[in-house]
Amino acid sequence: MRFDLITVFPDFFRGPLDYGVVARARARGLIEVETHDLRAYTHDRHQTTDDRPYGGGEGMVMKIEPIYACLERLLGAAEREKRAAASTRVVLLSAQGRVFHQALAREWAGLERLVLIAGRYEGVDERVAEYLADEELSIGDFVLSGGELAAALVLDAVARLIPGVLGDPQSAINESFAAAAGGEASGALDYPHYTRPPQFQGMAVPEILLEGNHAVIREWRLNKAREKTRRLRPDLMRLGRFYF
Repeated sequence: MRFDLITVFPDFFRGPLDYGVVARARARGLIEVETHDLRAYTHDRHQTTDDRPYGGGEGMVMKIEPIYACLERLLGAAEREKRAAASTRVVLLSAQGRVFHQALAREWAGLERLVLIAGRYEGVDERVAEYLADEELSIGDFVLSGGELAAALVLDAVARLIPGVLGDPQSAINESFAAAAGGEASGALDYPHYTRPPQFQGMAVPEILLEGNHAVIREWRLNKAREKTRRLRPDLMRLGRFYF
C-alpha cells in the first residue's frame, strides 16, 4: 500500500516514519510512504502556499493551486480510474471532518493508495474539500495547529492493519475497538495486560492469570474488557459500538 503525505512541513514526518511499526513495514516493502512539499508546486519566488481570506477575518488560508498541482502530478489518468474504483482515497485532515475510528482504519487498510492532505493555518480553501478531496477527516473534537500530526496518526493506525505488518496477526484482532475483526469483546476496549514479576511493591497480578486455565482466563478477560469499557468509555455503549 502507498501513502502520500501532502504538507508544507515535510521534515515533520522524519520522526514518525523512522521508528517502530511504520519503519519496519517500509523496510520490508509492505508499505510505501512519500512526502510532498507543497512549496514545490508554487510559482512565485516566495513559494506562497497561503493567502488572506476573502470576506476578511483572522489568519491565513491555504491556497488551492499548489494542492491541485500536487494532486494532478500524483494522480494521473490511471490513478483517477483507481480512485473511481475506490482503491485510492484522497483525504483532507480537518477539524471539520468526520471523526476517525478503528473501523475506518481497517477499511482503508484494504486500499492500494491513501493520499493525506495536511491542512494548516486558519484553514484550507473550501474548494479543496468540495472538489479535490474524497472526504474531510478529523482525529477528534479539538483543534491542532496543523494536520501533519493527524496524518501521522492515521498512517500508523492504517499501516499496522495491513497483512504482515504486525508480527502476530492476532494483535490487531483482540485489541481495543476491534469490532470489525470480531475481537473477543467486539468493539470494547482491550482487556488488562500484566507481565512479570507477579508481585511488585505490594501490587499483584490477578491470581486467575497465573493458574493456566485458558478457558477461565478468556472469560475473565472478556468480563474485564466489558467492565473497563463501561467505566472509561460509556459513550461506546450509548452509540451501540460494541455487542455483548
